[in-house]
Amino acid sequence: MPEITPVPLAALTTLRVGGTPRRMVEARTTDELVETLQELWLDREPWLVLGGGSNLLFGDDDFEGTVVLIRTTGIERLPSPREGHVRLKVQAGHSWDELVALTVSAGLAGIEAMSGIPGTTGAAPIQNVGAYGQEIVETLVEVELLDEATGEVSTVPASDLGLGLRTSVLKQHYGSVPERPAVILTVTLELAQVGHGDVPVRSAQLRQALSLDEDTAVSLAWIRETVLATRARKGMVLNDADSDTYSAGSFFQNPVVSAEFAATLPPEAPRWPMLPAEPDDIVIPLDRFDGYLPPRPQGLPPVKLSAAWLIEQSGMPKGFRLPRSRAGLSTKHALALTNRGSASAEEVAALARLIQQRVQSEFGILLQPEPVLRGVEL
Repeated sequence: MPEITPVPLAALTTLRVGGTPRRMVEARTTDELVETLQELWLDREPWLVLGGGSNLLFGDDDFEGTVVLIRTTGIERLPSPREGHVRLKVQAGHSWDELVALTVSAGLAGIEAMSGIPGTTGAAPIQNVGAYGQEIVETLVEVELLDEATGEVSTVPASDLGLGLRTSVLKQHYGSVPERPAVILTVTLELAQVGHGDVPVRSAQLRQALSLDEDTAVSLAWIRETVLATRARKGMVLNDADSDTYSAGSFFQNPVVSAEFAATLPPEAPRWPMLPAEPDDIVIPLDRFDGYLPPRPQGLPPVKLSAAWLIEQSGMPKGFRLPRSRAGLSTKHALALTNRGSASAEEVAALARLIQQRVQSEFGILLQPEPVLRGVEL
């Protein structure tokens, strides 16, 4: 087992908080990762896998267990059964943004709008990462998983991962355990070969996010540069010189509510109607069909709200912080909780709890945290 000297998780997470584990292992190959996890699970030892540390709020106390650093890298180009497409099989520890940069330089479309998202590729399917109108569910073909229950490696199609709005069956939501406890080993994406010239942007949401007309054509490189500049203005691109980037990105999920509830909010509240789900086919055996078909479900589709707007309208503007606290809201984006300088995990959690309380009191909505929380309570 490739053990290294443990270091505080504050040095390995983008929020820069977290105690020191008892043991730390650095897995640089898939075989090392599989062997390490199988041994930990056999011994029933507390464990945590860590990639880029960009979606984790870890408590201040030391961790009486083993942290496994996933450092596997590499990209394998594979043929696709679809004409004009190619597949990339990517190791879990590979930098996500380095992957996006490579696809743009190769003229492969499908993830360019997710430029600048920190973390590793293996973490991307866990919460179905997305930005500016793109989500990984649109290009994900399959993942290789190591299941905790069996200790075996299997290839799982994307359709079996329960991918939804920042969720999957692999995600540990606050207060619950994953539906399928497992660790991703590789991720396979299918991308369109569009080249380096200007091409139409088919996604209406992406056009809106980038202020593009329906007929405007742009290159993948232009989309990447524009997204990176936009994220940087919001403090969402890691920068050691900018404490606004010492965060876990968007700390709270944008809530999804019924259309009826959304109608009770002030008219200026940002909202985006969700696409209605396709109803399941109704299958009735012929020998039991009496000529009656049950009605299809009716009603307006649910609505996604802006958590950042709710936070600011609850009296906590950008840059807000509690007295004597070293944690605060980003000065650029109200949805990012930041470490303003040697903050503790508890200081970050105290700010998060206050935000939840204020928004629930003002609007009747309980914001749910997006990062994984370990050793911290909200």
